[in-house]
Amino acid sequence: MNGAESLVRTLLASNIDVCFANPGTSEMHFVAALDRVPGMRCVLGLFEGVVTGAADGYGRMADKPAATLLHLGPGLANGIANLHNARKARTPIVNIVGEHASDHLQYESPLRSDVPATAALISDWYRVGAGARIPHDAAEAVTAARSRDGQIATLILPADTAWGPGETPQVASAPPPLVQALPETMARVVQAVKAGKRCGLLVTGRALEEAGLAVLARLQDSGIQLLAQQANRRFARGRGRLVVPRVPFSIDQAVQQLAGLEMLVLAGSHPPAAFFGYPNKPRLQTPPGCEILPLVEPGGDTLHALAWLADELGCPARPAAIPQAAAPTLPATDRLDADTIMQAMAALLPENAILCDESVSSGRSLFKFTDGAAPHDYLQITGGSIGCGLPLATGASVACPDRKVVCFEGDGSGMYTLQALWTQARENLDVLTIILANRSYRILQGELKGVGIDSPGEQARRMLDLSGPSLDWMALARGQGVEAVAVDTVGGFARAFKAACARKGPFLIEARIP
Repeated sequence: MNGAESLVRTLLASNIDVCFANPGTSEMHFVAALDRVPGMRCVLGLFEGVVTGAADGYGRMADKPAATLLHLGPGLANGIANLHNARKARTPIVNIVGEHASDHLQYESPLRSDVPATAALISDWYRVGAGARIPHDAAEAVTAARSRDGQIATLILPADTAWGPGETPQVASAPPPLVQALPETMARVVQAVKAGKRCGLLVTGRALEEAGLAVLARLQDSGIQLLAQQANRRFARGRGRLVVPRVPFSIDQAVQQLAGLEMLVLAGSHPPAAFFGYPNKPRLQTPPGCEILPLVEPGGDTLHALAWLADELGCPARPAAIPQAAAPTLPATDRLDADTIMQAMAALLPENAILCDESVSSGRSLFKFTDGAAPHDYLQITGGSIGCGLPLATGASVACPDRKVVCFEGDGSGMYTLQALWTQARENLDVLTIILANRSYRILQGELKGVGIDSPGEQARRMLDLSGPSLDWMALARGQGVEAVAVDTVGGFARAFKAACARKGPFLIEARIP
């Protein structure tokens, strides 16, 4: 048994049985080991950003890490953008990155780079594998990925450690317990609430999954304003579930939402900062004088803290009835735009779907339409690095093959990782992709206004416009092996959406909007 085989056996023994891969020469022994050791599902991505984004979607829905297989420093660098999103989401991922043989690193060969330095940019844990200790290193990588409610762990695999002898495969140990809230901090929060202070509770992570919402529902009549971060790993949404408003992307809207708060309690979340710094705009969205109090740190035991808080405030063990949003209906108009697409999608969303959202600017009002939709899980871009939507949907479908995945994608951001459609076709994944084809970087047009430029010149307009030539998403999808249709009316969209949900396999709707 060589090092590569002992690595694969260690991953399988540690309950990692999916590997999203784009391998190269240095990883061929690992590829060969996958043939010799049954049990690992290998999913090929044609670009490393697809590989890492799919691992993100898989980890969010499977609640355990996938492995990635990346080729040297350039391969890891190509995957960093979506590893950034995964790290912000606290998604557990184990990256296996090939490296030159140890005695070859002394030469400045074309693909030689500083792989550890590249790994350090995006990893919570990283290590260069050492000789026959590869299975021990791999087990530690898995434990690290499962720690602190999800981390990015990167194991660098020199080629000679892959072809050299391997030791006995290992089983990853359990991660350390999550950090819990301190009694003195809890006492301060309880005292503030009981004293009648205007308090907000900002949550993320497991607090927004189904079990977490059940705990939050106990607090709905406590006098605390319940809020979710703007960007979250996974959000249980729809009929029968507590509606928790997100902090808006817009600085002005966020400031208005948080106005009047005297204390903002953070439960696993970060302080609500503006996405960017703008001239004459606040950096933090809380009002002046508002105390920001971390109850439990990011990656800590949020569910324990929320249940403890509910107990301390005397909230009932069984929450009061959860207010229900009205069931969405199809639009009365046939005019297709971002809002009518979202309204129609909300009305037609299948039960227990997974909704992956990278609509960026066009979809900021998505929640107002889907509050009362069929129960679903909502996944979104978390780190602002566009190009996550199509891969996210790909990985989510690998994790949950019996659930319909709906990807709500902007045309500009979709072009970053178009190759994910090929993987969906190859694996016959049940993903419906909706492309909002407005033929522009609409979000950047808004950002230009945000810095005070209301009338851009021809050069600036061309940098934000995707026409001349216009993207043909029907042709792009079919070129990747995915059936597609273009629509420009609400009626056409509804018919295409229903037909796609009635069948299995990948399908794409190009929604042509103004």
